[in-house]
Order: sequence, then structure tokens, then C-alpha cells
Amino acid sequence: MFHDEDNAASSTKQNQIIPGEDLSDLSIEALTERKAILEDEIQRIADITEKKHAGRSAADAVFKI
Repeated sequence: MFHDEDNAASSTKQNQIIPGEDLSDLSIEALTERKAILEDEIQRIADITEKKHAGRSAADAVFKI
């Protein structure tokens, strides 16, 4: 039981992307996968930012009366 939780926690730590970390030991495949993960995350941030801007604009319109 506890062993499974430890594996899940260590797996998460191993898969973390840390800005500025040394990438020289990663394979081309690992770098390509890492890039795809980061691009997906950038798109997710852009989508959420767009929704928040829309929400703020709607709120500004309501309170601008």
C-alpha cells in the first residue's frame, strides 16, 4: 500500500520539468517529448488567459453603467 504511493510520488518528481535544468543528458526523444509537453502547457495557459480576459471584459461592461 505505502509502496505504491511512494512510487507515484517518485514518478511525479522524475517527470517534473524544472526551468533552467541541465538538458545535455537527455536523448533527442526525451527532448522532443519535453518540448511537446511544454507547448501543450503554453497553449493551456493561453486558453485560460483568454477566458479570464473575456470574463474581465464582461465584468467591466456590467460595472461600467
